[in-house]
Amino acid sequence: MKTYQDFKQCTDRAAFLLEAISEHRASVMYHIARDAEEYDRQRNVSILSYQKLLYTMSGKAVPDNYSANHKMASNFFNRFVNQQASYLLGNGMTLEKAENKARLGRDFDTKLYQAARSALVQGVCFGFWNYDHLEMFKLTEFVPLYDEETGALQAGIRFWQVDKDKPLRATLYEQDGYTDYKQHEKELREENGKRTYVELVHRSAADGEQVEPWKNYPGFPMIPLYGNPHHQSELVGLRENIDAYDLIKSGFANDLDDVSHIYWIMKNTGGMDEQDIAKFLNRINKTRVVDFPDGDDGAVAEPHTVDVPHDAREAALERLKNDMYEDFQAFNVSTLMGGQKTATEIDAAYTPLDLKTDQFEYCVLDFLYGLFRIVGIEDNPTFKRNKIQNMNEQTQMVMLAAAYLDDETIIGKLPWLTPEEVQQVLARKDAENLDRFNSNGLPMTETAGG
Repeated sequence: MKTYQDFKQCTDRAAFLLEAISEHRASVMYHIARDAEEYDRQRNVSILSYQKLLYTMSGKAVPDNYSANHKMASNFFNRFVNQQASYLLGNGMTLEKAENKARLGRDFDTKLYQAARSALVQGVCFGFWNYDHLEMFKLTEFVPLYDEETGALQAGIRFWQVDKDKPLRATLYEQDGYTDYKQHEKELREENGKRTYVELVHRSAADGEQVEPWKNYPGFPMIPLYGNPHHQSELVGLRENIDAYDLIKSGFANDLDDVSHIYWIMKNTGGMDEQDIAKFLNRINKTRVVDFPDGDDGAVAEPHTVDVPHDAREAALERLKNDMYEDFQAFNVSTLMGGQKTATEIDAAYTPLDLKTDQFEYCVLDFLYGLFRIVGIEDNPTFKRNKIQNMNEQTQMVMLAAAYLDDETIIGKLPWLTPEEVQQVLARKDAENLDRFNSNGLPMTETAGG
């Protein structure tokens, strides 16, 4: 892989970009990320490329085009990733100061969720602060250039190509600005020169449009968001279980399809050739009557069906499913089915997901603190996890302790209010208290000696 030091030593930047993109596309990390994205779209790469084979008398393998070949892909990976991302970020991010959240843009929660989800799928996602909003680049479209000494991200190359017959485009991001490139035949050429990340544009009738370069950010505005401390896709270690599950499920469907038709055992029909047998089966399909040609005295045709063994496969599928939930530390809602569950039982069922999400939350916090340094925000982000709750029990517990708590704590602990609704309720209560205070005949403001 190319590093930031390799980039600083290169003499031909355009050639370096092409080489770095080519190496990135050939890397193991890129291929894992690309396959993980396919699994996330419920396209099991392994099962879709599986081909049944037959072997000739000489031992040569040829495709089996006669038996059923269903390819059924499960959606476990997409479900697990959605659950973990939504559990932490489903209610968005809350800051202590509302004005700081407004500085991040109206769609910040959406962008953060998308970036976090991409980080879980591919192992890492790169957030780019673009003046007043957040953008995100996937690993499959971004080449990171890390510092060999510190491991920090110092530069990067975003690349994209609409189709194979369309030109490759790339943008080189550095500490002090970015440069666009476009491929012409096999050569990558720079376009428009390097530009700063923020430019002030002045427009007037006399002078027209004047562009004034502005200072860059206090740091590199590209911040990596990792899905876990291992910096790898969540598909790693889970893929083999998904493949086994899909293979057993598809094989079961293939066997059912292959034996779904009646097959016949022919007795005393030695004089019938393949053409006669074909005519015999065609006559059965049309008339539903077994009738042998003249001269086949004593001929018998016995219909048979096959029952496909399924108990062992059902047990294997259930075992694989349970193993995947345990290995991914996902929440299995079936464990809470039946009866009214207490808050303790619900919390116990969420424990594995809580432990996994805790380590993911640290990765998200590292990303946010890096972003806040670029934007110039000093605040502490918090999250309200999106989980099933026994709301009656939780509300009763809050009400029992209400005499010892202030209004903000009581309202904030109610499980059926979102963080935004909590702030709205508190603001309305403040307004009501103010109106009540004024209705007692007291002035809103008082002057000295008044």
